[in-house]
Amino acid sequence: MIARVAALPREVRQYLLVTGNYWAFTLTDGALRMLVVLYFHQLGYSALEVALLFLFYEFFGVVTNLVGGWLGARLGLNRTMNLGLGLQVFALAMLLVPIAWLSVPWVMAAQALSGIAKDLNKMSAKSAIKTLVPAGDAGHQALYRWVALLTGSKNALKGVGFFMGGLLLTLIGFQGAILAMALMLAGVLALSLVRLDADLGRAKAKPKFREILSKSPAINVLSAARLFLFGARDVWFVVALPVFLATQFGWDSWRVGGFLALWVIGYGAVQAMAPRITGRHAGRSAAILWAAGLAVLPAVIALGLQERGLDVAGGGWQPHLVLLGGLLLFGAVFAVNSSLHSFLIVKLARADGVSLDVGFYYMANAMGRLIGTLLSGWLYMNGGLTATLWVSSAMLAATVAISLALPREA
Repeated sequence: MIARVAALPREVRQYLLVTGNYWAFTLTDGALRMLVVLYFHQLGYSALEVALLFLFYEFFGVVTNLVGGWLGARLGLNRTMNLGLGLQVFALAMLLVPIAWLSVPWVMAAQALSGIAKDLNKMSAKSAIKTLVPAGDAGHQALYRWVALLTGSKNALKGVGFFMGGLLLTLIGFQGAILAMALMLAGVLALSLVRLDADLGRAKAKPKFREILSKSPAINVLSAARLFLFGARDVWFVVALPVFLATQFGWDSWRVGGFLALWVIGYGAVQAMAPRITGRHAGRSAAILWAAGLAVLPAVIALGLQERGLDVAGGGWQPHLVLLGGLLLFGAVFAVNSSLHSFLIVKLARADGVSLDVGFYYMANAMGRLIGTLLSGWLYMNGGLTATLWVSSAMLAATVAISLALPREA
């Protein structure tokens, strides 16, 4: 097996290493999110307080993508990727303190480091693809397939991470789970330091710090659309949904983590298959049409819940059918939307210093997640799950409207 890998072209070996790093990081990121949501909810934290634990995680994602893109272009994507891995190990270690020390500010600080780490790692992995795909294929089906494979496999593994978080919390407790993940990721970091190319993604001309903001109208429009797209997902998925499943359906941490894990795994699988689903139609028109279809789904789910008065605890099969069936359909359509956007940003990004454009784009992604996370807790406390669904539908309508301004050749 090792001999076969060694015989592969350098670009493919580097792609596999970048993808492996991203996979390992994603496992710990998904598991940590589920551990924090479920563990602190068990400790009696309200939905809004749980959402606040992720405030700095999302906020520093905004900052990190801007600065990280600039660092990646100047120093190389290998350094930003390894820095992300190292920071995640440190963030996990912060949560190994005695339980009595796990105050809200301390956990928020650990989550802030984890957010920085996650976006350094993601920005590095997504940017590296543009540098590794042969130039003749850039912007075409080969690039679309590589991006979809990386993004889809990452999200499938994030689902495995959700499942792993719920399972580890049940089997070995919060701190045992944190320790196991820190040791695993430290081993991955050691391998990456030895094997990843030193000049991966480094720009020929050193960009100045003022260049972190995109000057491309197409990148700006796509970034704004991405902000609302991911805000629309997280406004109901991050806090409101797992708390609703635990309180209204009476699910324990094992069932909540397991179901959300399967949802994200399926979501990732659809992302990876997006090139087959959309065919060669992967430009502006496809992005608009798929976003328009997605915008309808949260509103339909909300109407179904309101029709049956299911925002309060109830029995029978109806709430499960309306909510969980709608969630599965939402995940499939959202996955295609996400893959289309991920392809378009890599296609539209400049070839030299690609991480600058990708970093700016994922800054908007992080801003959407931040807004969605905060609204998820606040709306759930004040209006229930249906309120988060209506806001999700409105944000997706904004995604469609913004996407209309994309250049026709995109």
